[in-house]
This record gives sequence, structure tokens and C-alpha cells, in this order.
Amino acid sequence: MSYELNTVANAFIRKARDSGRNDLTPMKLLKLVYIAHGWSLGINNRPLFLEEVQAWKFGPVIPELYDQVKQYRSSPIEHELPESSCGNHFDENDQALINQVWAKYGQHDGIRLSAITHQPGTPWDTTWDRRGFHGLIIPTPLIRDHYHQLARA
Repeated sequence: MSYELNTVANAFIRKARDSGRNDLTPMKLLKLVYIAHGWSLGINNRPLFLEEVQAWKFGPVIPELYDQVKQYRSSPIEHELPESSCGNHFDENDQALINQVWAKYGQHDGIRLSAITHQPGTPWDTTWDRRGFHGLIIPTPLIRDHYHQLARA
């Protein structure tokens, strides 16, 4: 099952708030959402959300999410994002995945998470155009295969 992009983002906004962390910048949120999406693809073979991920200079970006949080710049995100009125609750497995991603990556800042997603051989590294073109789509199968390999290791 996939979810609204904002449902996934809000899960991390709530995790940061509930844990007392005041460091959830747009960069950090974008990376956490991408990493959770990658693990869902690699472990469960299904996306957390349907929006495309693009390779930008500072790592994988979901443009629809970036547009909603860019006004915070390098400041912490203060408010949850709007979701549809129909509700979009995580099933037990996906909630566990969100919890695990937060436990493993939530203590890192956006710069560190960006470094993790920039490592050689990552989907971003494979897709990023060194000439600096933005908007290159990171293929979902590439993300899935990368995280599947990490899960097997």
C-alpha cells in the first residue's frame, strides 16, 4: 500500500516533535522520507508514496515535498503538512518501518543524511548528472534494488 506523501512526511514531523528534537529541517525531512521509501521498496517491494524522486545537488528530492517545506530553509519545520480528509493511517508493518528509520537515522542532521545518500553506488550517485542538471528522475527500480541489497547485507 502506498500513502499520501504528506502522511509519510507528517510521521517524521511528529516523531521529531514527540522526541523533543528541534532539528527537522527540510533537508533532513526530505532525506528521511526518501530513506523510508527506499527501505519499503527494498524490504516490502512496494513504495511508501507514488511521487517521483529526483536527483538534485544535495541528494534525492521529492519536488512536491520540497515545495511545501522550502520556506523553512535551514530552520526546523514547525507544522504538519495538510493531508486529505479521508485519512491515511499506516498499517502495522509500515508503522514499524517508519519507527525503525527514525531510530536509525533520526539523530543525524540533513548534511549527514545527504552524505549517506551520496555514497558511491547509491541511486542518487548513479543518476546525478555531474554537470548539475536538476530534475533527473531516480528510477524506482534502482532505489528498490539498492535498498534490497542493503537489506540482504
